[in-house]
Amino acid sequence: MRITRTVAGRSRRAAVLATTGLTASALLLTGCSSDSDASGSTGPDADGNVTLTVADFGQYGYKEAGLFEKYHELNPKITVKEEVTADEKVYYPKLLQQLNSGSGLADIQGIEVGRIKEIVDTKADAFADLGKTINASEWVSWKAKQATTPDGAVIGAGTDIGPMSLCYNTDLLRKAGLPTDRQEIAKRVSGGWEDYLKLGEEYQKKAPAGTFFMDSASAMFNAVVSSNAKQYYDESGKPVYKESPSVKQGWTLATEATSKKLTQGLAQFTDPWVAALRKGTIATVACPAWMAGQISTNAGEANKGKWDITTAPGATAANWGGSFLAVPKKGKNVEEAAKLVKWLTAPEQQAAVFKAIGVFPSNKGAYELPDVKNAKLPYFNDAPIGQIYAGEANSIPEAILGPKDGVIKDTISTQINNMEQRGTSPDKAWKAATDAIDKAIG
Repeated sequence: MRITRTVAGRSRRAAVLATTGLTASALLLTGCSSDSDASGSTGPDADGNVTLTVADFGQYGYKEAGLFEKYHELNPKITVKEEVTADEKVYYPKLLQQLNSGSGLADIQGIEVGRIKEIVDTKADAFADLGKTINASEWVSWKAKQATTPDGAVIGAGTDIGPMSLCYNTDLLRKAGLPTDRQEIAKRVSGGWEDYLKLGEEYQKKAPAGTFFMDSASAMFNAVVSSNAKQYYDESGKPVYKESPSVKQGWTLATEATSKKLTQGLAQFTDPWVAALRKGTIATVACPAWMAGQISTNAGEANKGKWDITTAPGATAANWGGSFLAVPKKGKNVEEAAKLVKWLTAPEQQAAVFKAIGVFPSNKGAYELPDVKNAKLPYFNDAPIGQIYAGEANSIPEAILGPKDGVIKDTISTQINNMEQRGTSPDKAWKAATDAIDKAIG
């Protein structure tokens, strides 16, 4: 199994969630399938049988939830074939090449949220308007808008979102003399990420030897920026990351965490990060919905019951991650593909995926279904994760997206890692980040 590293510096997918009576046996994000080239859309055969190809990256959870087989049972003449690319950074350039050449495209293509703005701005004409098939109002409002063109065409149906929480190791906090109750932790960080760092300073005073309050300052940076509407671009489409209040706040907090040695300085999803979770040296992790699976998978059975989940620091909700399904116009089965997209992103199917691998639905109708509403994570002391994330999802601010959000976020995160791991000064790290970004985005 491989862990996929994607745009925005995070792994694509998460773990198995559990409702009452089920265990939380987590899945690595990409599953066990190898990279595969999409063969492109083909029309019906002589008997009217259709094979719909779905090209995506990482792990969308449809296979794990048995949805393709179920769709075939409901529609016997339709077979769905999934073509998976493990790494989104490999998948996306290939998608652009296929769009430019007009060949090799699958019937349905997955698009990461960090890419959707660029697709809407530059490639919207290559995709069918799903607004004619789906009801975009079913999704959280900001999710639908992310894939909507200025003239109202909806080129992507929302799959998942990444509402933020805070995952914490109760065993380590207890040994450091800190509370472990969810409500108490939420209260201690209710003032925001600044309060989170204050809690970190308390932790480090009595921290068990060899442990750290957080895994990565870059992860906290991403969480801080994600809680704001204005991030790397303004409403006119101008890059403003150098002046953005949220970027400045995130950078300041990241440098403070680094200077006070509150972070273990581990880039997320790397082998050292995985090893640290297994050894139990990390006390807290900024935790979008999909992150719980990474923790439970990599920390392993030895740490089951030592982790818990509470609401994210501060009163402002945040979203980190999420994707879309889009239908290329040049496919041979546009109408059938659109019907499949509608079915896959309906409340019942999104709830099934949530139950199977833990990615949180973007369709609001799923929030009241038992598999979401009553969901708990046994690995995390039966944390009521369905309630926590649904509450966050409904209050997340509508972020202003830009075409190179992923590039900007990844570049800044890399330089934060350099501060942590190599001792690079904040001034040099910021200059290196801005120089690299300016070169990359022109």
